Amino acid sequence: MAGWSSTTFVSELKTQFGALSPQLQEAARWVIDHPADVALLSLREQARRSGVAPASLTRLAQRFRMKGYDDIRRLHAEAVRERPESFRGRAQELLKRHGSEGDAALAQDIFAALGRHLDALRTPEAIARIVAAADMIAAADHVFCFGQRSTFSVAFIFHYVRSLFGAKSVLVDGPGAIGRDALRTISRRDVLLVVTVNPYVHETVETARYVKSRGARVVAITDSDVSPLAGIADRAVVIGTETPSFFHTMTPAFAAVECLAALVAARRGKETLAALAESEKQLAAFNTYVARGKGKRKRVPS
Repeated sequence: MAGWSSTTFVSELKTQFGALSPQLQEAARWVIDHPADVALLSLREQARRSGVAPASLTRLAQRFRMKGYDDIRRLHAEAVRERPESFRGRAQELLKRHGSEGDAALAQDIFAALGRHLDALRTPEAIARIVAAADMIAAADHVFCFGQRSTFSVAFIFHYVRSLFGAKSVLVDGPGAIGRDALRTISRRDVLLVVTVNPYVHETVETARYVKSRGARVVAITDSDVSPLAGIADRAVVIGTETPSFFHTMTPAFAAVECLAALVAARRGKETLAALAESEKQLAAFNTYVARGKGKRKRVPS
């Protein structure tokens, strides 16, 4: 363990990820994506939450010349102690509330988890990733937007907002399984914005690989630096998805693409203002919205 810090160890995990066995990859994914849990939970509880056998967690440590999984836990515990007290306090509060009964407790735990995920998007590293993704999208001729199942709505909202301010956008979707036919026209000057989280949709990963084979670039919204999509993408924005609910949350993904849309719109400057004016005229012509009362603040179409 000599010479390791949690940061250098996680970096090495990411570098060696492809060379690990499937079982050790699952163990590594848990360590990479859940640093606070690694620091604060017992081996048995981590195995239960991750779905990885305790022996696999131990073998992961030994694979990197550590005596056992406690060495990995100690690395992460040291990192937690070095973080601001508010982070540690939030992590400890989450553990205290684990297993709480009642609607109010569950609701509070869910909203607390969402708050942590959104806070993670405010870190300098996360902001840098979002800005880099916005730069790539803003430079593209066309942006193709693709997501399946729970992530479809994330891709759709980015496409919809983008179309309001006049940027060339294509929603990869359609009846009769013809959605991906739109990708026949994708070129090196274009970008695919693609979304998937664990469990990763095979069709989504396959689509990203196809787009790369065409020479186009890929901006991914995904939940891990070692997700199948992150390894393909030119730019990846990593979001959290876990809550006390049985289903993963899409709230951080929505926040990420809403921020991306705003940054891209700002880069277009006067073009954005002109396009929004035209969008509002068209919507008014069809009487799309209930009339606003006098004195109400005018809002961009939703």
